[in-house]
Amino acid sequence: MTLTVHHLHISQSERVVWLCEELGIDYELKTYKRVPLLAPPEYKALHPQETAPVIQDGDLTLAESGACIEYICHKHGGGRLFLPPMHPAYVDFLYWRHWSSGTFMPTVTQSMSLRSLNLGCDSFQMAITSNRFRKAFAALNERLRDNQWLAGSEFTVADVMVVFVLTTVRYWLPYSLKEYGNVVQYLKRIGEREAYQKAMRKCEPELELALGVEPPKKE
Repeated sequence: MTLTVHHLHISQSERVVWLCEELGIDYELKTYKRVPLLAPPEYKALHPQETAPVIQDGDLTLAESGACIEYICHKHGGGRLFLPPMHPAYVDFLYWRHWSSGTFMPTVTQSMSLRSLNLGCDSFQMAITSNRFRKAFAALNERLRDNQWLAGSEFTVADVMVVFVLTTVRYWLPYSLKEYGNVVQYLKRIGEREAYQKAMRKCEPELELALGVEPPKKE
């Protein structure tokens, strides 16, 4: 059976498409347009969670980015892009892989939610969230100061997990990277990866890639 990746446009399911290209595995890509902002009914019907990503492999239907990525790497990729416990960079890999979904994504998502409520910059909630936002980016920028990738010298799924928040999310929450030069250089390296280019052409052919210092002009 062919692995099927269901991709909702401008969503974190782009991670799964990119992963498949990095691993060089066969997969079928099905894309879905938003109507106008949320997933269409046919996408919501794929899984009770009604969110992207969703993959299908035979009788299996699986959601959640981390779960989809781990399943694909071990089931179809021979464990590639994961570091084993005996690897010198294993702890770094483990931390940054979980940091992306446990700290970074929630922080940015909360910032998006609060901004949609038009809370003032001096509100208690915004003050806390803005502080966490800055700390997260400062930590990431520092990590990338002397490291090519999040786990060190090897590209891993930790990188696959974090890039969406640094790029496509800026269509939803425009923010500048001018204070984070190491992150900007990191995105330059990401943009040079053939698998990333190929994946984004497949899943987001009309989208301007948000790899620069400033966010896309269209929100």
